[in-house]
Amino acid sequence: MKESADAIIKPEQAAYLENLLPPSNALLAEMEDHAHKNRVPIADREVAWFLEITARAMNAKRVLEIGMAIGYAVIHLLQGMDKDGLVVTIEPNEEMIRQATGYIARAGYAKQVRLEQGFALEVIPRLTDTFDIIYLDALKTEYSDYLDQALPLLRTGGVVIADNLLWGGQVAGGPGARGDNASTEALRAFNEKFVNHPQLKAEVLPVGDGLGYGVKIA
Repeated sequence: MKESADAIIKPEQAAYLENLLPPSNALLAEMEDHAHKNRVPIADREVAWFLEITARAMNAKRVLEIGMAIGYAVIHLLQGMDKDGLVVTIEPNEEMIRQATGYIARAGYAKQVRLEQGFALEVIPRLTDTFDIIYLDALKTEYSDYLDQALPLLRTGGVVIADNLLWGGQVAGGPGARGDNASTEALRAFNEKFVNHPQLKAEVLPVGDGLGYGVKIA
């Protein structure tokens, strides 16, 4: 269930595409309902499916998620990974961690998640893993810094996925547009950097609230 009306494509198209997706299982549906009622930011269902499909297509073994919330994307990622797969996820909020830990355990994935509690820009420099996928879904004003810090940890041929890059359509309005704020400006700068990054072949897709997809080429 979307948190708000789709601002990227026409509402009837968004509803049609969402209804095409298979129903969520009971646990994921519970998480979606909880997020909707409590205004917890989780990935749109089509974004979560995109993550799961990508993990499966790549046979991903190691994923870095920046911004866990209640663990919704974590579970989708692991549904696309083998039993030896691992998601390393970063989250500073203790209440989010408490809720996510419970959901992840109920999904049967507790042993496939390594939680790094703290602020991402402090945690990422401590990591030594090599990842197949990096997923960005935390503070929009820090996306550029997340990319700078995390990209060296991504293997060549690995994928960066970044959520909310169209930011409710606001990034396309130009400087000074209605709704312009620090996050909007930061995302405009990130999008330019992302699609022109010398180490990536990347684009922004009209999936969910705008999904960045980039393959590391060097």
